[in-house]
Amino acid sequence: MKQHLVIFDTTLRDGEQSPGASMTKEEKIRVARQLEKMRVDVIEAGFAAASPGDFDSIHSIAQAIKDSTVCSLARANENDIRRAGEAIKPAKSGRIHTFIATSPIHMEKKLRMTPDQVVEQAVKSIGWARQYTGDIEFSAEDAGRSEIDFLCRIFEEVIKAGATTINVPDTVGYNIPQQYADTIRQLIERVPNSDKVVWSVHCHNDLGLAVANSLAAVMAGARQVECTINGLGERAGNASLEEIVMAVRTRSDVFPVETRIETTQIVPASKLVSQITGYPVQPNKAVVGANAFAHESGIHQDGVLKHRETYEIMRAQDVGWTQNKLVLGKHSGRNAFKTRLSELGIELDSDETLNAAFARFKELADKKHEIFDEDLHALVSDEVVTPDQEYYKLVYSHVCSETGELPFAKVILNVGGVEKKGEAGGGGPVDATFKAIESIAGSGAELLLYSVNAITTGTDAQGEVTTRLALGERIVNGNGADTDIVIASARSYLNALNKLHSSRDKVKAQGDV
Repeated sequence: MKQHLVIFDTTLRDGEQSPGASMTKEEKIRVARQLEKMRVDVIEAGFAAASPGDFDSIHSIAQAIKDSTVCSLARANENDIRRAGEAIKPAKSGRIHTFIATSPIHMEKKLRMTPDQVVEQAVKSIGWARQYTGDIEFSAEDAGRSEIDFLCRIFEEVIKAGATTINVPDTVGYNIPQQYADTIRQLIERVPNSDKVVWSVHCHNDLGLAVANSLAAVMAGARQVECTINGLGERAGNASLEEIVMAVRTRSDVFPVETRIETTQIVPASKLVSQITGYPVQPNKAVVGANAFAHESGIHQDGVLKHRETYEIMRAQDVGWTQNKLVLGKHSGRNAFKTRLSELGIELDSDETLNAAFARFKELADKKHEIFDEDLHALVSDEVVTPDQEYYKLVYSHVCSETGELPFAKVILNVGGVEKKGEAGGGGPVDATFKAIESIAGSGAELLLYSVNAITTGTDAQGEVTTRLALGERIVNGNGADTDIVIASARSYLNALNKLHSSRDKVKAQGDV
């Protein structure tokens, strides 16, 4: 009988640490609902002590989610753990995930603590967490570069104190599969009462080995994998959920475990996270890339037509590629629109927001013959902006671009309730529009990224634009969608400006877990 492999998704915490990938509370709830629909075991909803906004998001997700465990990260100090405990209090099933660094370089240079002090602090942290929940995960940050004897010592002590999951993270993506698997195997063999806890792994992708290391660890006895949708995460990212899940499922002849993941929800989850964060999925990305099931070679095409399994080890429909059907049209009513949003895990918090989104839907349906699920996600992402965030709003734009002439743009913005006009020339219609907006906003922000992707197929497809702006140490992504790419670009730029305007400082964790 196969053992259960716990899928711990940290898209909303570690994934959000990707530059500019921060999400609003409403966006986080939408992602959490999709993860619940996908039957993820544990959703790490954030780092409660980082900011009031993070605390509020975790608390709201804990109220909304019923079928997955909701988890908050916390450093091994009393304040962090109490904030995490309060944040997860409404959850039907809640977990506190606490961590402290264990590698010699981290203990000496960052924590400035002795090994004895680190063990003592770790044990204290478990005691504080037990006041809120019996589901406690302990992580040894930078375990991949820690001494095995010290890991055995600290893990033994936190298990005695009441930890129920032990996480062995490769924080900086330094390990290789054989070495990492050997570490996991030794820990399970050497730590007393190792059979009383779930052994977990959290791998970063700095050397492109996050998935390989995670799977090697599973073969060595790990029974929880921490991962993210699309492999999102700080630096080179985390282990990719879709690759972990489909590797275990496809190679059931090799792996002694199985997951409870509803795999048909993988592609919808991938597209949702991509749209919300503004991080597009590369076409050749395994499982969820646009080319993952495409065959160019004539030999391959012939083989697939004769027998699919000649060149395909998975079925596209098993991961959700056939789920994105036409759902609504211009004659669809408000109730059908609301029902479909609910099916997609989108809950609008007021009739006013619903009415505004429905008006946008009707406007889009007049321009576009077919409306797909991706269009609805993009539409709602555009529409669900709380008033305090929408300091800048596009009222009017006029752009002129002629061969041999300098493109020129005029815009009218509503800025804090006051209409202001701006105009500028530029190297192209988008450049001119951005400069016209800046002539009003005067933000001084630096444009780091401008990216355009078609949401669906066809020449009438909405263009989805991501704009990444930097101002000081703050980096934000703005998103905008429209069948007119210049309008989509303007919305994206304004969305980024609004995030900068309403930004709140975040205290980052000591490091990646």
